[in-house]
Amino acid sequence: MRIRALTIRILRQIIRDKRTVGMLVFAPILVLTMLHLIFNGDSYVPKVGLVNIPNTITDNLDLSEAEIKIYDNNRDAKQDVMEQVIDGYVTLTGNQPQVYLEGSDPTINGETIRWIQSTFRSLEKMPGQEINIEYFHGSDDIGQFDYFGPVLLGFFVFFFVFIIAGVSFIRERTTGTLERLLSTPIRKWEIVIGYVLGFGIITMIQSIIIAAYTIYVLNMMMEGSFIYLLVIILALAFTALTLGILISSFANNELQMIQFIPVIVVPQVFFSGLFNLETISDWLSWIGPLTPLYYAAEALRDVMVRGHGFNEIYIEVIVLFGFSFLFIILNIVALRKYRKI
Repeated sequence: MRIRALTIRILRQIIRDKRTVGMLVFAPILVLTMLHLIFNGDSYVPKVGLVNIPNTITDNLDLSEAEIKIYDNNRDAKQDVMEQVIDGYVTLTGNQPQVYLEGSDPTINGETIRWIQSTFRSLEKMPGQEINIEYFHGSDDIGQFDYFGPVLLGFFVFFFVFIIAGVSFIRERTTGTLERLLSTPIRKWEIVIGYVLGFGIITMIQSIIIAAYTIYVLNMMMEGSFIYLLVIILALAFTALTLGILISSFANNELQMIQFIPVIVVPQVFFSGLFNLETISDWLSWIGPLTPLYYAAEALRDVMVRGHGFNEIYIEVIVLFGFSFLFIILNIVALRKYRKI
């Protein structure tokens, strides 16, 4: 009887919590749907430039399995490679194909090289010609960890800061600290800024330690400046901090805060660069630019893999701080429901 009574109490408690019931059903459906759309997406189509390739050769090439762009000179082709308009370009040195790849993504490198090799070696005029390959970023031995590492670094910083901030702010509410603060003359924006700065100091220390460990202990590829890496990590951490505080306003306890992870954090992983957005369904890929991890991952790769400077990442950094500012404003608005009239 006691076991039966306890079981019934647990079931009633869960059923009465509509948010928990919704998360138990909605969150798995959301994640599984995204996985279905991603893994059943189109195959990646290489984007290849052809520089000064004679028409007598291009007319005999099978160009159906790649996106081809024709160039008159190497300068324009190289510029498009650096801006990631194309994955690489091919030119001829004598009668020998010379390939130049952007090189930062080993998966794209493999697809591009396979297409070039199968296409050019099918020509009767150059059946045994060796294809030389040069990389603007990375090399032929760049590993998956080197390419996905920046994304994972950004994700773990975002994830743990989000959880710590949200749970800590809920504790401030449940212990009555926030209510006592709201009963004082202190303004709502002062409370929000105070919490952001307080948690922010811890976040900065955590981010520096994680970034340093990743680079100097795990030997993750680092072509750019460590200072720029820290700027990106700190901007992402502040975004996660302000978002975590905001989401905690809609949770009554730590369990409900954890329940937001499949809805707020997990979907961002699909648009952060772990999966190529070009292979995802068009009606789903537009979500990527609306998520902070999308910008953080691109900026981290620009610095760590491509060795870019601040001129190439400042837009992503501004967007991340823009997210933080937006979440701070929403936090100030959300605090109104705690102030008693």
